[in-house]
Amino acid sequence: MRFVRWYFVYLLCLLLVVLGAPLFQEPLAIHGAHPASAEAPPTPHPLTRPSEVQPPQSGGTYRRALIHNPATLDPATLSDIYGRTVAQQIYDGLVQFDEALAIRPAIASSWKSSRDGLVWTFHLRRGVKFHNGREVTADDFVYSFTRILDPKVGSGAAEVFLRVQGAKEFTQGRTPNVRGLQAPDRYTFKITLTESSTPFVSALAVGAAMVVPREAVEEMGKEFGRRPVGTGPFRLKVWDWGKELILEANPDYFAGRPYLDEIVYRIYPPERRGNILADLKAGLLEDAPIPVKERRQVIGDKTLQYVRRPILGIRFFAFNTKVKPLDNPLVRQALVHAVDRKWISHEIYGDLYLPGVGVLPPGTYGYDPKLPGLEYDPEKARTLLAKAGFANGKGIRPLQLWSAVASSMEEFVAEEQAVAKFLGVIGVEVDLKRDTNWPTYKASVYDGRFPMWRYSWYADTPDPYSFLHLLFHSKGPHNTTKYRNPDVDALLDRAEKEADYFARVRLYQRAERIIVRDAPVIVLGYYTFEHVFQPYVRGIQVSALGERYIPMRHIWLENTRPHTPPK
Repeated sequence: MRFVRWYFVYLLCLLLVVLGAPLFQEPLAIHGAHPASAEAPPTPHPLTRPSEVQPPQSGGTYRRALIHNPATLDPATLSDIYGRTVAQQIYDGLVQFDEALAIRPAIASSWKSSRDGLVWTFHLRRGVKFHNGREVTADDFVYSFTRILDPKVGSGAAEVFLRVQGAKEFTQGRTPNVRGLQAPDRYTFKITLTESSTPFVSALAVGAAMVVPREAVEEMGKEFGRRPVGTGPFRLKVWDWGKELILEANPDYFAGRPYLDEIVYRIYPPERRGNILADLKAGLLEDAPIPVKERRQVIGDKTLQYVRRPILGIRFFAFNTKVKPLDNPLVRQALVHAVDRKWISHEIYGDLYLPGVGVLPPGTYGYDPKLPGLEYDPEKARTLLAKAGFANGKGIRPLQLWSAVASSMEEFVAEEQAVAKFLGVIGVEVDLKRDTNWPTYKASVYDGRFPMWRYSWYADTPDPYSFLHLLFHSKGPHNTTKYRNPDVDALLDRAEKEADYFARVRLYQRAERIIVRDAPVIVLGYYTFEHVFQPYVRGIQVSALGERYIPMRHIWLENTRPHTPPK
């Protein structure tokens, strides 16, 4: 019972943290104009009257902006936020997060665990259908989760499932099946673990842990990522590569047909990102992010709905710790100390984002508000450089800082230029480089081709594992900095298995302090979801997981009729 008791404590703590995160987290705010400096909560906008005043209406097309073309829509190999944003509407898993990040049923109507937390039994809903019309059974989950572990698939989520009994033998080619994935009957799916894993059930609510039909995957092969078949509320209708993706409502969705007829994701490459707000105002989009320079004006526009919520995402510049002189922690510490993140947050972003200190953003359980971080201190930066043998930056060749943002994205460019100037003050020259083709840029990051680069990371769960383990464990699938510290690995491994909530928090906080000290990244700031919506949009739900996990099936358009989106 120890594990079961801990699990409910864990969910309660997650809920408390997400809903009442110290210093930062706030509930979803939906309202109209208010002074940017106001202390009191804004008056609700009259446009956002409760939906029960008018029953939801069906019909219409919802048009959204997508900054990059997704690399794939195969859930097992999703590797960017753009693909996940779309795939979240196409697929379902066993469980899901609600708006408060509590775990709720999805295709599994109920589940239970053994006392030791090693055996998880999920009872599936009957009558759930794939987009091809076939009913989902427990065998489909056996296949889908086994596929994640298949080395030939190359799923970044494989590590989560290595705790399943028989997973390692399968990945090594010693067995044809994973014995810990079983379907005792048509509607019962059982997972047996070799050791209890604290974030395991949370990991089943997001990302790769979605069910796919074997016949469709095997028929289409690699094309499955371009022609996805899931169970979700929407299904792919058209993918005009580089231009738009169109999803249509799934009339057979197990939770009921969504209100919208279609969702159109319009691809806005970086050089066209500045057009998004103008397109919203022209009636070509239903929502849009708010440009920093226009923020005060836009949120003061009473004809639009303004929605704000802090989310679990960080923005950072990363170092390749295998490349000289960035393999020297003293050099990395010097570079972090040289950058004034508070100035960047205030002067460039108008205090939209909190300046970065540690890796865990506010709202993640285990967030440490007392973490000292590496404060802005150019004199200390010079001292550290001299101690490393590079007094006044002598001996350091110009550092290439790579970015995927286009020159038209003014605030990001200004941030990069500011960092270059801050590093120049301590004698380190920076050469700003760009590759605005997202798939090639991301491949370069993961292949270790860049010495220093811009990146963002959004958590799929409010668990520290999503940041610390995935990004900084030496075997983490997203450890692109090649960072390695045996002490950090040991702490992260212990934390993953620790059943006591408070002991687990302490382990993660100790690991984070070491990571911050070793400085494999410069954390610039923590993200906030801030969009404006057309006045007729209803049913908006935004959790701390942000834009990727907005459940579009709840959204409806007031006083609308089905229509074809303008070209």
